[in-house]
Amino acid sequence: MSRTQPGAGVIAVSLAALVGVWALAAIWADPDVLPAPWEVWRIGVAEWRSGELPLHLTATALRVAAAFTLAMGIGLLLGLLLGSSDRANRWFGPWVVVLLNIPALVVIVLCYLWIGLNELAAITAVALNKTAMVAVTIREGVWALDRRVSDMARVYRMSRLARLRHVVLPQLWPFIASSMRNGLAIIWKIVLVVEFLGRSNGVGFQIHLYFQLFEVGYVMAYALSFVILMLALEYGLLQVWERRVVRWRELGGASGA
Repeated sequence: MSRTQPGAGVIAVSLAALVGVWALAAIWADPDVLPAPWEVWRIGVAEWRSGELPLHLTATALRVAAAFTLAMGIGLLLGLLLGSSDRANRWFGPWVVVLLNIPALVVIVLCYLWIGLNELAAITAVALNKTAMVAVTIREGVWALDRRVSDMARVYRMSRLARLRHVVLPQLWPFIASSMRNGLAIIWKIVLVVEFLGRSNGVGFQIHLYFQLFEVGYVMAYALSFVILMLALEYGLLQVWERRVVRWRELGGASGA
């Protein structure tokens, strides 16, 4: 069954309702504990004009992009290997389970201790935390492939590249899309923890600074700035790309096979 994406109007009304609930809660709460939306907006605008918000937002975005690329690339290859080879899954599947169950905080601390308080340790820690999850998702996708379609492709002597494009990827796309969406949602949260613990810039670093000063408005302003960036990526990039891939999957992929 096809899934209909919400329109821009529905998204705007839904988010406005969420802000409205926040505003109502802020009326009854202590402003030092829960600032009103307009107060957080004022802080965010002031930080943007000062140049602090763009600086730290960019640092966090670059770490997210690097860790996301590594986690998706390695996780995709590992998932394909585990899903297509029973021997590889038998021997290396437990390794993935171990990585899945090690707390993110432990991985971050160990990377800082082993590699040092630097960018390599930060990005490595985040990528390690997500790679196993991507591998498991892609492995499940490979196991769910329709073997009859693959057999038909072999009968027609399709090349490996053609089978990958017209048979494998169209069936794997829902699993890849799920990994990407969940990856962005999880990775940026882990990046904030990494910055909170051991970096000198980024949204997480600023949250740590204002947490020590008990400046709730500044904490919310920096956190929501990255939430807004992620919403823009979700609705302006990921969902647009997903619709195009779905059309390719239904038209190009099917006709090519």
